[in-house]
Amino acid sequence: MSSNQPDLSPYAGRWVALYNTQVTGVGESPEAAQQMARHSRPKERFTLRFVDDPSGEPLLLSPLLAQLRPLLQTQSQPVYLVGGAVRDALLGRVSHDLDFVVPANAIKLAFQVADALGVPAYVLDRERDTGRVMLPEVNTSLDFARFRGPDLATDLRDRDLTINAMALPATAETTSGLIDLYGGKADLAEGIVRIIHTRSLLDDPVRSLRAVRLAHSLGFRLAPETETAVRAAASHLHQISAERIRDELVKLLETAVPHRAVADLATLGLLAEILPDMMALSTVEQSAPHHEPVFAHTLTVLRWLIMVEEIIEPQGSQRNERKTSESSVHSAVKEILEPYAPQIQAMWQEEVDGGVNGRTLLRLGALFHDVGKAQTQTIEADGRIRFLGHEKAGADLAGRILRRLTFSNEVIGHVKKIVAGHMRPLHLANSGGKLSRRAVFRFFRATGASGVNIALLSLADHLATYSGTGPNAQWQALLRVVSGLCHHYFERHEETVAPPPLVDGRTLMEALQLEPGPEVGRLLRLIQEAQAAGEVDTAVAAIEFARNCHD
Repeated sequence: MSSNQPDLSPYAGRWVALYNTQVTGVGESPEAAQQMARHSRPKERFTLRFVDDPSGEPLLLSPLLAQLRPLLQTQSQPVYLVGGAVRDALLGRVSHDLDFVVPANAIKLAFQVADALGVPAYVLDRERDTGRVMLPEVNTSLDFARFRGPDLATDLRDRDLTINAMALPATAETTSGLIDLYGGKADLAEGIVRIIHTRSLLDDPVRSLRAVRLAHSLGFRLAPETETAVRAAASHLHQISAERIRDELVKLLETAVPHRAVADLATLGLLAEILPDMMALSTVEQSAPHHEPVFAHTLTVLRWLIMVEEIIEPQGSQRNERKTSESSVHSAVKEILEPYAPQIQAMWQEEVDGGVNGRTLLRLGALFHDVGKAQTQTIEADGRIRFLGHEKAGADLAGRILRRLTFSNEVIGHVKKIVAGHMRPLHLANSGGKLSRRAVFRFFRATGASGVNIALLSLADHLATYSGTGPNAQWQALLRVVSGLCHHYFERHEETVAPPPLVDGRTLMEALQLEPGPEVGRLLRLIQEAQAAGEVDTAVAAIEFARNCHD
């Protein structure tokens, strides 16, 4: 032990107040340690430090905390890690978003931390003394806030759920310093999502969505009093900004079981408040081969989609839950998708404007794929129910819903394409499943970068419709279509999906003596389609082809 570093091991599990390197106060809380120190040195400034007890349970914490420990140990006020990071540490998970609270000067501390890490800091809310440090290269944010009230106990009571209302001294490495005033650790052990008090959700109604999302992301259950509070808060969601509802909806769809999470939103009265057009699908009946109303079908599509996703990006826990009856389906889908798994994974990881990745775009498309059926339903004389044009109607409606929720134009564009195109692979399969090069080109011309996601969705849609593979000929045809579309997109992209131009507009105008106008664009499109179909492969052939089309 260096002479400059006092031996604090006798005070393990307690707080000490240090004057230089001398222990001048000890207590179970920083306030008690400071009060003791002031008896002997009433005018001095002290450093408050929690002394970790090595006998406590070790915690899996972000490596950043170890990096920050020297700075945090020199503060004259206590610094606490709170919320989800503490919850995750107790669950053996590393959290990438760290929330800290302090009695005062939170923004000042945020800038001190940013300087220590060599990154910028931002003022989030000057009135509430809240700052943020962003480390995008490690996908981590550090938030620093002043207590929500006069002390830590008040701050924790103002939070939503017991499992989110625990705190740790920011320098602690074990559970010896855990502050758990509301039984959060016990609820973690029992797998329960429990509110702190009766107004926990009403004080901020978006917490009702968060409670459902956390239950499904953690595999927990809502306590009865939490269910009651969620139902009570549902009618107050109109008070919440669209941006916050959007963020919770995205996180909920990103759970491992989005079908169950959305079902709970419906059961608890939340879906009718945030997505009334989806809730309206609950009573929209469908004819065979469908066997469920539209909303129930949508949930089943999401369930099958998880299986499709798991083939592309395996998740061990989901693999163990697969039903025996689904094994043959899994094998067939795996055979056609596994060769393209790395490319699809890379596509899913790409984010569009607004921070939404390709996988979430697929799930949003699945959620809204049949949203147009309520307004297009017709019943024929023989009782057959039809939904002519539901793809276009659904795409338009999905666009309006997503715009209301303030999604970016890029997200809206992708989801609209998925909804508008979700029947295309099924139509190709109904035509026998043999893909011509021209059919491939036309498919991707209409669907663009969303085409592969549409192909994946079609598998889930078919499986949900038939509660399995259904007629073998139809299922095999769809497998061929999806396999072919993926093959062309990933292995023959420049040949059949987006061939490089053989001629440009100026060359074409000179060769055919054309004036600028829409005819030039029409001919260029025809050339590209003929090129994708293998009918032309040189500039000379392209010009001759265009001449024949123009004449």
